[in-house]
Amino acid sequence: MAEDNETSVGSSSVSSPVDERSAAPEEDYVCTLTPELILKAREELQEKPEWRLRDVQALRDMIWKDYPNLRTRVDDGFLLRFLRARKFDYDRALQLLVNYYSCRKNWPEVFSDLRPSAIKPVLDSGFVTVLPHTDHMGRRIVCMRPGQWNPRHYPITENVRAMYLTLEKLVESEETQVNGIVLLADYSGVGLSQASHLGPFIAKKVTGILQDGFPIRIKAVNVINEPMIFKGIFAILRPFLKEKLVKRFFLHGSDLNSLHKNFPKSTLPVEYGGTAGKLEPSTWSNILLTSDVNMAECFYQANPVFDGSLQGFVEDSNEFDDLCEDSASGVKSQLYCY
Repeated sequence: MAEDNETSVGSSSVSSPVDERSAAPEEDYVCTLTPELILKAREELQEKPEWRLRDVQALRDMIWKDYPNLRTRVDDGFLLRFLRARKFDYDRALQLLVNYYSCRKNWPEVFSDLRPSAIKPVLDSGFVTVLPHTDHMGRRIVCMRPGQWNPRHYPITENVRAMYLTLEKLVESEETQVNGIVLLADYSGVGLSQASHLGPFIAKKVTGILQDGFPIRIKAVNVINEPMIFKGIFAILRPFLKEKLVKRFFLHGSDLNSLHKNFPKSTLPVEYGGTAGKLEPSTWSNILLTSDVNMAECFYQANPVFDGSLQGFVEDSNEFDDLCEDSASGVKSQLYCY
């Protein structure tokens, strides 16, 4: 389809408070989706290839009009992440984009110096990895093992940083933007020493990011080897989870046969009764670490005005604070101010 590989013309890559958009580097978007995924995006996400660039430009115009002090990428590929995550609803996509940056400003412990090399101890521990094979629906499988975390070595926020960078890397793929991801959480080895660090503050922020602050679709959460203490962990998370996500939780205990109903054995490592070889967290860690410079640029993209500054609302702008006012209207009134 010729229209499926159409490119954008004249789209700026970075939005800033000053009128330098015409000088920003241009990036031509080329669709990398297969014909099957183009059809899936049309049916599930309301994405029409013939209207794709029009939709992106509409969102870009909304950003420039409503949030002139928001320093963000505005290239086609980046904005498409938010449109796909919200099924091409302009208002909801804009809300998601603003939430994405609001989260960064409100949690400096997580977002300061956010790059793979800065969280190498977490990557080395095997706390989070991505399995090499997708599931039967083409979704990447993110494997989390909180039992690998030793709280004496680093705070829980380092785990959040590792998870966030993993999502950032995954969402670069258009295939993942359309298919979404599934989580596989192995709670073996989790005890009070780990669980005691997950309080309502952390739970609210993490669930806020996953549900309303990041452009990725979480299609299922599979929990295995959960100990008795997991009931307490879930009780902390539950008030902040939307019913839609709660229904996507599957608790398998130690029953691998139950797990295999959701994941073909061919996609799982031998540790989970699969046939895809041993679990090798270093493979994903190396992918992240080799992307260190590129990923850092995503967060600290320099330009003549904000040299090396963190993307988001500029420091001297009151716009972010205004977003959290109850009196704000439209999209602004719906923001989650974590």
